[in-house]
Parts: sequence; structure tokens; C-alpha cells
Amino acid sequence: MTRFLASVADADEAAIALAHGADVIDAKNPAAGALGALPPEAVQAIVAAIDARRPVSAVTGDLPMQPDLVVAAATALASTGVDFVKIGLFAQDGREACIRALAPLARSVKLVGVLFADQGFDLKLLPLLAASGFAGAMIDTAQKGGQRLLDHLGPAQLVGFVEACRELGLLSGLAGSLEAPDIPRLVPLAPDFLGFRSALCGANGRSGPIEAAAIAALRDLIPREDEGAPHRPIVARADYRLLAAQGFSNDPRRAGGATDRIFVRDFVLPVRIGAYAFEREKPQRVRFNVDVDVRRLDHVPEDMRDVVSYDLITDGIAMIVAAEHIGLVETLAERVAALVLANRRVARVTVRVEKLDIRPGSVGVEITRERAAETSGVHQLFPNPAARVEPKRAL
Repeated sequence: MTRFLASVADADEAAIALAHGADVIDAKNPAAGALGALPPEAVQAIVAAIDARRPVSAVTGDLPMQPDLVVAAATALASTGVDFVKIGLFAQDGREACIRALAPLARSVKLVGVLFADQGFDLKLLPLLAASGFAGAMIDTAQKGGQRLLDHLGPAQLVGFVEACRELGLLSGLAGSLEAPDIPRLVPLAPDFLGFRSALCGANGRSGPIEAAAIAALRDLIPREDEGAPHRPIVARADYRLLAAQGFSNDPRRAGGATDRIFVRDFVLPVRIGAYAFEREKPQRVRFNVDVDVRRLDHVPEDMRDVVSYDLITDGIAMIVAAEHIGLVETLAERVAALVLANRRVARVTVRVEKLDIRPGSVGVEITRERAAETSGVHQLFPNPAARVEPKRAL
């Protein structure tokens, strides 16, 4: 289950974040860089304000990769009583040496190594983090106010990071100028936490004060553990036969009810596809067109909880084609249809898959799949926020 990490600048902001549902309170100076550090006394004040009701993390600052300097900063933070110490691992000489030097400290406090999507992100560091006793790893962006995490790394790369962390026994986190529309795209990847600062501040900017309304709006988009919200499988692990068995039907008489249509047009990706030997030599261009009939809500859509985003379709396609070579366009179309129909609000999907490099023009397949009427009633993307249960304290 994904937790909501809120970065706060002082004890007052920590109290606001706690009151409005943050799962992890992260002590940070947003005016001092990507991982701007607060003075130890300010971190201690935040720890005292939270009073063990939620885990507290703190960042060491944007430090050069010098082992003695990094270990000293992490040790000072550990003495404040935080649950997690986050350490920026910048793409500089000495990064691996810093990780190894932190191994003794990892025995007494949970360390999280922060990698940067826009600066030397390297999955090969994860085994070293695990071997050095780190509790987790996180991807963030070093430059703020510009591109977001998803502008640097696509869903297929991010799910690879999450799965690699899970296999190594590391917690995984995603951050980097994330906004509300990013949440429905990232929650299905099942990271252990999503981190926010700028989005908590409304129009104030990341250095301004956080706003209760902004925190509550993000909180409502991240399902709590006991809410039973629908959760799309990670694509690399999806059993498409099982998804297909959840309610496909080709009988239009079984799919009554008002629907709206969302669509993706002319989405082209390089895909490893084809049954011939020569088609295994390199990817070929494949065009996707997807029409999705979505059960209409009983109210006008107001925010991301009320929509089935087209980003979920394009993200899903990208992760499917990144996972492995696919022999047939029919198989690829069925997988896309199965993934889309896994969302309980989807009543019907039409998927058209075309190879563009085989001969002049295009060749391919178009399929239509429907959800059985008895399982296709209108559902909110997430349950009613009024029916909430107090979350667990620990990650």
C-alpha cells in the first residue's frame, strides 16, 4: 500500500500535515535545494510535535559526495529521534564510497538513499544500498520548478525501480515536483510512498507555507490501506488471462447503462513484436488507438478521483510493450484490453493495434471487449473520504 509523504518546514506545518492525513512527515528546508536540511533543533521540534503518531523522516541536505561529511550529517540527524534519514546520492565521484561508509549507521537508524531522475539515476546502486543495510531508496528530481519526475522517467522505468527495490527488500519512494494528476498514474506501480512538497503549497510555491486544503486533496487521491480501493496490478507481473476472466463479454445486451467515452488516438511506440525471426532483430513502430466506454457517475466530475485518465491507458501500453517480446498483435491487443477493463468503471474497450513497418500502409487487428453487466456498475475511483480509518503508524 502506498503511503503519503508530506515534506514540512517546521513544527506548525507538521501539525497541519498530520491533521490532514499525511502518513509520513518529512522534515526539509524547501528554500535550500532539492534536499535542503533543517537545523537539528528544528527537526527535534517536528519529532516532538508528531509525538510518534506518524513516522518522521529528515534530509541531510544537498551535500557533496564526501564520506566523512555525509556520515557526519546523517549521524547528527539520527540523534534527533527521526525514524528515517534521507541521504541524497548525487552523480559524483565518491557516491559508492558514501554508501559503504554509512553501513555502520544503518544498524541504528533507517537510511533511505535518494537517487535523482535528472542526475545520474542508476539502478545498479540498489544492490549496494541493500548490502549496506539501507532501509529504502527513493527517486526524486534535483532541479525544482521545472520538469516533473514523469518528464524524466517513464512508467516502465519507474516500475522497474519499484520491483527491483522489492526484490532487494528495500522500501521504494517516488517524488519530484509531483502533482495531483500524477497520483493515479503512480499509485498502480505500488511504491511504498509518494513524496510531495510543491503540491502541498497551492499557489504559494514550494518555499511558501503548506495549505490544509491542498494536503486534503492529495490525501483523497491516495487510497488508504483499509479502504479497499481498486488497485491495478503492476504490468510486468500482470496475469492477463486472469484479468480477462474478470468479466469479459461480447454480448452488447449485457452492458446497459449510460457511458462516456475517452480515447487515445495515433499513439505510436517502438515495440518488440512479431512471429518471424527477422522481427526479433529490432523493435518496429506500432500504432495504438483505444476507445474506452466508462460508466457515467451520478455527479459532474470534479477532480482526478472522478475520471479514468487517458494517461493510465498510455502508461499501461508503455509498460506492456517494455516487459517482453510479444509474438502476435492479437496478443498485444488482448493485453491492452485486459488492463483497461481491470478498472471497474470501464464497461467496454476497443483496441486497434497496427504494425507500421511491415509493408506500405499498416496491418494489424481491432478487438472489442466488454465487461459483464453484473460487474460493471458505477464505482468511484476511490472510496468516500468520509469513511476513513486511522492509518497505521509505520511504513
